[in-house]
Formats: sequence, structure tokens, C-alpha cells
Amino acid sequence: MRRRSEPHTFEQRLEAQRLRLEHELANLSDDKQREIVAARIEQLQTAAAMFEFLSPREPSVSLR
Repeated sequence: MRRRSEPHTFEQRLEAQRLRLEHELANLSDDKQREIVAARIEQLQTAAAMFEFLSPREPSVSLR
């Protein structure tokens, strides 16, 4: 029986996609395609920032 891998977090999936697109961008020569991939990378960065902003924070520990 095949074992399933641990599920990746949303942040891990975003980071993996960003790295894949940056690698693809480095190998593109067509300016139009480069713009499309660069815009997609920017969208992924925005999604990561929004996810971080909207994620619940752990309460701070008070030393009083």
C-alpha cells in the first residue's frame, strides 16, 4: 500500500509555486510571456501577504 505524504500548508504551496515560476521566468526570452509570469509571481506574493495578515495570531505571553 502506498503511503501518502504529509499535506503541505498553504504557505508551502505558494512558496513552491513562486520558486517554480521564478525558475521559469529565468528561462523565458519572450517579453510578453515574461510579463505574464512576473505578474503571476506578484499575485502569489500578494496572496502570501494577505494570508499572513488574515491568519490568527497567537496571544502574547505577559510576564506580569
